[in-house]
Amino acid sequence: MQINQAPRSRFTQAPLASAVRLALASAILISSSAALAQTGAQEDPPEIEGAATLETVSVLGSRSQPRSVSSSAVPIDIFSSEEFRNQGATDALDQLRVLVPSFNVSTIPIDDAASLVRPANLRGLPPDNTLLLVNGKRFHRSAVITFLGHGLSDGAQGPDLSVFPSLALEQVEVLRDGAAAQYGSDAIAGVINFGLKKLREGGTVEAFAGQFYEGDGFTTTYSAQIGLPLTERGFATLTAEWRQADATSRSVQRDDAAAADAAGYPGIANPSQIWGSPEIKDDIKFVANLGLETDALEFYLFGNYAKRSIDGGFYYRDATSRSGVYSNDGGETLLVGDLTGAGGCPTIALRDGAGNLLPYSVVGAAASSMPANCFSFLSIFPGGFTPRFGGKLEDSSVVAGVKGLFGDAWHWDASVTYGRNEIDFQIYNTVNASLGPDQPAGFRFSPGGNVQTDSGVNFDVGRDFETTFTAQRLRFSAGAEWRKESFEIIAGDAASTGIGPLTTQGFALGSNGFNGFSPRTAGKFERENYAVYVDTEAQFTEQLLLAAAVRYEDFQDFGNTTTGKLTGRFDFTDSFAIRGAVNTGFRAPTPGQANISQITTAFAGTGLTDIATLPPTNPIAAIKGAQPLTPEESTNFSLGAVWNSGNWLVTADAYRIEVEDRIALSSSFDLTDAERAQLVASGNPEAASLTSVTYFGNAFDTTTTGVDLVTSFESDHFGGTTTYSLAGNWNRTEVDRFNPDFVDEARVYKLEESLPRTKGYFSVNHQRDVFHANLRLSYYSSWYEDHLDSAVISIEDGGLPIYDDSAVIVDAEIGWTFDSGLYVNLGAQNLFDKVPDDNPWGGIAGAQYPVHSPYGFNGGFYYARVGWKF
Repeated sequence: MQINQAPRSRFTQAPLASAVRLALASAILISSSAALAQTGAQEDPPEIEGAATLETVSVLGSRSQPRSVSSSAVPIDIFSSEEFRNQGATDALDQLRVLVPSFNVSTIPIDDAASLVRPANLRGLPPDNTLLLVNGKRFHRSAVITFLGHGLSDGAQGPDLSVFPSLALEQVEVLRDGAAAQYGSDAIAGVINFGLKKLREGGTVEAFAGQFYEGDGFTTTYSAQIGLPLTERGFATLTAEWRQADATSRSVQRDDAAAADAAGYPGIANPSQIWGSPEIKDDIKFVANLGLETDALEFYLFGNYAKRSIDGGFYYRDATSRSGVYSNDGGETLLVGDLTGAGGCPTIALRDGAGNLLPYSVVGAAASSMPANCFSFLSIFPGGFTPRFGGKLEDSSVVAGVKGLFGDAWHWDASVTYGRNEIDFQIYNTVNASLGPDQPAGFRFSPGGNVQTDSGVNFDVGRDFETTFTAQRLRFSAGAEWRKESFEIIAGDAASTGIGPLTTQGFALGSNGFNGFSPRTAGKFERENYAVYVDTEAQFTEQLLLAAAVRYEDFQDFGNTTTGKLTGRFDFTDSFAIRGAVNTGFRAPTPGQANISQITTAFAGTGLTDIATLPPTNPIAAIKGAQPLTPEESTNFSLGAVWNSGNWLVTADAYRIEVEDRIALSSSFDLTDAERAQLVASGNPEAASLTSVTYFGNAFDTTTTGVDLVTSFESDHFGGTTTYSLAGNWNRTEVDRFNPDFVDEARVYKLEESLPRTKGYFSVNHQRDVFHANLRLSYYSSWYEDHLDSAVISIEDGGLPIYDDSAVIVDAEIGWTFDSGLYVNLGAQNLFDKVPDDNPWGGIAGAQYPVHSPYGFNGGFYYARVGWKF
């Protein structure tokens, strides 16, 4: 294997980064030592915002009343705005990754649409098994269906958490328990709630800048927030953010590119293929949160708008072998097209009799001397080409509602919601090979896009009842909800879908790398559903709390489902309690999964044929056994303990999540001549040219077991307030049943092994006067990697899996907040520049490291944050 890159030196290549590490470590040590000398000098150390999170209340887990982490009957994490933001990550996904041990997200450098909206996993389940709320209201899902999600997230369509500026958040709450009976579809793994700030006055302006130790990925963020009075009893809080991030590269030269370069092929970049974080341009986010109270009513209005452009790498197209473009016989001879039908086009060898590449001087000369009617892509891209793939994302939502009282007892809440997420894909520096030399300007294509739209109406009521059998009032809640979802497929431009004149000669059609969506399959697909629920909670004795919830939902496309939840907590003493829950849940298949339809036309030796991904209700798919999609159904058990002694808080929760009928994309099913004839005769003429069919189906069952441990200790150590936190998660998923026509052994292995089974962190947060220091050590156990180009290394074909050893990542930050409102933070994520072990198959696809590392592969990142709070 040839790797044309000098060994990476942590210190000699990045002296500035080394200096930053040394300065941060020294500053923390010096400040801590100085504080230690003053221990006992302050009798009443000042409080910090993060310390208050032990008793900060959450709206999650109970519709009756907000509860703190220590008093909740289900496991909840609550993070203040400062705790969420005081780190080097500027994306909400990465900010959650280092705070919630059971939350995982990777970089996803070259995975089609997953590079635009990265899939995230809570408790080892796919992204659409976690429900996102904003101010307690359901947030819409993204338009991206993750076809390439490293096994675990394949086919998922979850929300995009990255469209909110962190400055807009008052707190972030994570419910680590199934809650479909309370909140509806998707809440199998848990619920994340973004609580927005409510300011009547003041505001913040802030600038952030950071860069990776390697000298790339420079990131800048500018944020501003202002609170305004909305009459004497209202508020309007407006937050805006602009962000830009340069691309990174952790690549080595591909073996095939190195071989072509050695044979003299011109214009081959080194590296020819980029593995790294994509470039993010004009990442604009805006959030408005408004509220107004009258004597009888409370009105609220909030929403967001976000857009960004993403430009990332793609796979290198080798000039000596790429099928459909340069060669159709494995790289033995050059693919040559006849543009006019005049004939006389020669056969040009690419390799000698021993299989060695012929020099480009020989191949190029032969190609240059061809008759004018003969064409090969050596005349345009003689050294091959690497497409650039990305797109433009636009996201918007609005929620409007009003709350009030019926008499003195019943409280009610009525709201309407609307959300929209649109992705327009872009690919350039590529070709539609079937068009020959007639390519679009700049070799740029617009393959089309997807739009997801959600709207809904909610009405909730509740009151407390006096009873003779409970120590406190019985709390009762009920509600009804109507929702409508639509998924739209937007057709690509003519060049991205075109069937050019060279198609019949074996040249691939469509924009190479990402074919455009065909006009035949474009359209909008909608679904409505309604739901009703009842939720009760009662303190039966001073020690025993019991709660129950039941939810009924009826979906237009697959029928109805009923889910329930029972929750209990028993306080043995004022400081120790046990808690547990059992619930059933579900995730409705999305309109996108149920209706995605894409036909790819290809040349198969004698003519044009179509390969279709079709809805499972389509007659063509049905003839191959497709059934209408049904919900994924779950049963969730949890049992935990809480110990709270005031400054000590310890929670430990074990869980078991059984999910049946998980949804996956099938393997290809070939159609016979008899089946095609039968379908055409029954009114499906498009079946005449189809050779195979794929579709979504309910394909396998899994059981996920795990344990969450969260501890926090608040002290007056070092002359200030010092909070120690330890959190860990052990998680394991097992595939209990699978249909081998849908899911092969390789994917089963990825489902079970691709995430670290153990993940956790230990952090120290110290505050003294105007100074603060944060230190976090994050631990990741070993994990499995299987992702390469056309030569995928998998257990199925005898290859060895890539395991990476466990890792400890150190993050550090120091900062000052002055009475004037000015604050300055300096820090580093991954202080000691830990990266995964080198990829032993890096030369095949050009990746220096395993690309789905749970802690990333870009290495250390240093940053500075400067702001003024007024």
